[in-house]
Amino acid sequence: MIEEKPIECIVHSFRMGDVEDPDLYAAQPLWEWQETKQGKWIMKHSKPTPMWVRKMDEASFGFKYEIHAYLSPKNYTYYELRFK
Repeated sequence: MIEEKPIECIVHSFRMGDVEDPDLYAAQPLWEWQETKQGKWIMKHSKPTPMWVRKMDEASFGFKYEIHAYLSPKNYTYYELRFK
């Protein structure tokens, strides 16, 4: 059997203004997304576990957060059809 490489995809993103501790302020929206139907499905099917990434947002002088998931081709297709 051929081993399939997981597909890395951005499953959620949001912007945050310039705050003193952005990770502390981002914790609530990250948790709220994780508790949605989409978030629960991603947490169950992503191998390895999804990770969040913080980037600078030059447009707003703040930050952009992205959640990256790693899905098999079959699960990626299902995700795109169901949640996009």
